[in-house]
Order: sequence, then structure tokens, then C-alpha cells
Amino acid sequence: MSRRLDFDEAVGALTHGEVVAIPTDTVYGVAASVWSLVGVAGLFALKRRPSDVALPLLIAGMDDLGELDVVLDEPARRLGDALWPGALTMVVPAPLALARALGARDASVGLRIPNDEVVRSLLRAVGPLAVTSANEHGEAPCTSAEEILRVFGDRPGWAGVFDAGERSGAVSSVVDLRSSPWRMLRHGAISEARIAELLA
Repeated sequence: MSRRLDFDEAVGALTHGEVVAIPTDTVYGVAASVWSLVGVAGLFALKRRPSDVALPLLIAGMDDLGELDVVLDEPARRLGDALWPGALTMVVPAPLALARALGARDASVGLRIPNDEVVRSLLRAVGPLAVTSANEHGEAPCTSAEEILRVFGDRPGWAGVFDAGERSGAVSSVVDLRSSPWRMLRHGAISEARIAELLA
């Protein structure tokens, strides 16, 4: 069977709780619906990712926050208004049940709105997605469907890859906003200086 999925096939697989490799505005990721415990567990298994390394969420827009029962405080809202959609992941407080389902040890979640209309169309169709880069845990992320097929091949536990061409953007910057002062967890496409300017 072909492991390449078109848009509708990817939507169908994600809606039914399957794991799908998808493009983002940075690199390719593997994704599952945040509402599917089986799908999220499948992400950890497919990536051979430690179960206590929390998965971030991609959302289509700020409206998704209500569905997740996540409330951004003023600094987080300021960053989101300025830098989303874009390569910024914000770690913010979240309901404990949501956080635990994603592998977090505390009541927090990493959120991002990708700067890509194809990806956001997918998110609008299926809702928030738990996503991690498409690669073996600890290895370089895949930037094309061809690379994903080489890495994962016929490994069980995933439906296929939604191919939207090569993706080679810089990884997202990750900032922890759970306490003051805030902390930079990963340097990426958005500079620490720009984030500091907005949070000053």
C-alpha cells in the first residue's frame, strides 16, 4: 500500500486516531489528534520517544485555546499576537489531564500556530494535533516525504505521510512562560532578543 496520503486521506486518518506524518512551516512532523489517547501513545511508540518527554501541540488559531481549556496570561498573549503564526512554541499552564496525556510531568503544554496555510487548513479540519519532528528520537528532523519514508518505511503504527513538498525552515524557538523570569528552552528561528523585547 502507498504511504503517501492526500489531504482528505490525512484528515480521515487523523480523525480516526491514526498517526500521520505532516508538513509544518519548519520541518516534517508526525502527528496525532490530541483527543486520541491511542494516537498520542502511537506517536511515542513510532518515535521511540521517552514517554516523559512531553509532546507539543499545533493549533490553527487562538480560538482553539478554549477547546483545550488553556488561558494565556498577558505576556503570553502579547507574544502570540506578535509572533503567531510563526516558529515560536510557548510553554504555558494547562489542565493537568491534557498535560499528562501529552507526557508532561506538570500542568503545562507547549503551543504553536504554524505559519503555513496548508498546515492550518489541516488543523482546522481535525483540531489540535500533538506533533513532534519526524525522525528517530535524537536524530535530525526529516525535511521531505522521501526522507520520512526512508526512516519509517514499513514500520507499523502510522498511516502514511501527507506530502506537501520539501520543508527546511529553522526549528521553532521554545520559551517557557510558566514563571517569572521567563526562560529560553530552545534557540530557533525567533531570536531571544526579539522575545525579550516583546516581554520587556
